[in-house]
Amino acid sequence: MEVWPLKCKCDMCKTTNYTCETDGFCFTSVQKKKNSEELIYNYRCFRPEAFPELIDLSSRHEEYCNETKENIGDVLFSITACCRNDDFCNDEQISFPRPTRDPQASEGSYLTSLEIAMCIMVPTLIVCLIVIIYYYLKTANHKKRGLHHHLRHGDDSIEDPDHPILSKGVSLKYMIEMTTSGSGSGLPLLVQRSIARQIQLIDIIGQGRFGEVWRGRWRGENVAVKIFSSREERSWFREAEIYQTVMLRHENILGFIAADNKDNGTWTQLWLITDYHEHGSLFDFLGRNTLDSKNMIRMALSIATGLAHLHMDIMGTQGKPAIAHRDLKSKNILVKSNVTCAIGDLGLAVRHDVTNDTVDIPLNNRVGTKRYMAPEVLDETMNIDQFDSFKRADVYALGLIFWEIARRCNVGGIFDDYQLPFYDAVPPDPTIEEMRRVVCFDRQRPNIQNRWQSCPALHVMSKLMKECWYHNATARLTALRIKKTLSNFKTADELQM
Repeated sequence: MEVWPLKCKCDMCKTTNYTCETDGFCFTSVQKKKNSEELIYNYRCFRPEAFPELIDLSSRHEEYCNETKENIGDVLFSITACCRNDDFCNDEQISFPRPTRDPQASEGSYLTSLEIAMCIMVPTLIVCLIVIIYYYLKTANHKKRGLHHHLRHGDDSIEDPDHPILSKGVSLKYMIEMTTSGSGSGLPLLVQRSIARQIQLIDIIGQGRFGEVWRGRWRGENVAVKIFSSREERSWFREAEIYQTVMLRHENILGFIAADNKDNGTWTQLWLITDYHEHGSLFDFLGRNTLDSKNMIRMALSIATGLAHLHMDIMGTQGKPAIAHRDLKSKNILVKSNVTCAIGDLGLAVRHDVTNDTVDIPLNNRVGTKRYMAPEVLDETMNIDQFDSFKRADVYALGLIFWEIARRCNVGGIFDDYQLPFYDAVPPDPTIEEMRRVVCFDRQRPNIQNRWQSCPALHVMSKLMKECWYHNATARLTALRIKKTLSNFKTADELQM
């Protein structure tokens, strides 16, 4: 507490029934009431010899009107020494300026709840505004760069500083295995977007009705980037959704990495990023290479294994629904470095809802590639309300793919040129009516060479393909049965060797 000095009046103490001797001093204590401006004065008299240290410390002489202040707790004691028989002598001897600051300041200041809230909110709003402005400027700058950012060539180790979520030295395979445990539903969306923003497109490796396929690079690793046109947004969304089905990940299903939509300032591009396989599609591989009987069985088994995994429903809390491909063909199967295969292009796939035994999307029973369509699809007799119908149509297409592979099997230096199914019965781009005439009315199937019967591997393949393309869909083998037949043959063949 602070108070300003009182002017000294020798008989002041007398007014409070205390009498100071002529050479005494008037002891004044001043205290402010709580929450009030009122001052409380208390007066006492004392002689110099009673408190000699106060007089000594003040360096004041007792014959003058002096004041010494002493704080004890929150009370200020003002000791006034009066000169003899002379009131208010300090008017001339000592000048005490009146304090200019508010006496309330000595009580300490207290903030209201509203003031505290404002102190918190105002800096927070300022920080948020700065972040929003920064993000807007960075986004605008990214749009100006457009697609050139992704087409540039250079050091593959260049990181996008805007996306530091992915630490250096981590491979895609490691990230996927750690994130999904080998069977999950894919990488988190934030990680997918971070990967997509760091990919450099290198060269185009394919084109289709949906758009283009590019070879890209991410931290030194090759990836395949399927770029959909904006007109194919539903196909892009559907394929990304199917790829991220829980427990879909399998060595014979094309490995999904990320999906992202990119605005280059003029139009929106839809990216689907998957594993890259340098051999390309089965269609491309068979056009350039032949196979021995061992690799033929190995390749066929891998395709059947992938299809069986698609068709299988896994029950449980994190179960996998059964999935039908609906566009199975050699161009939608990728050949891996070990000459096994992975099924890709799931944009037309449908899932089975076990709870009410329905297919999850409105269907058009005329989708896919006409050359590989099953008879019941061509003549529109397929029961689209029954999910097994779609699985049987997949098996029909699988039989045609086996025929393509078998033609390229080199036995004793004898093999056939690569051809598409029905190459000798329909033109390169057949219509529905042309395929219906050949498959449904004439009931033609691809020609099986007589020499295939003399080779055990080709004999097994020819027997399987015949059981895959029965006109009666219910008579066809299941993908699981085909997988087991090929697996048993492969095991027996290896034992004989």
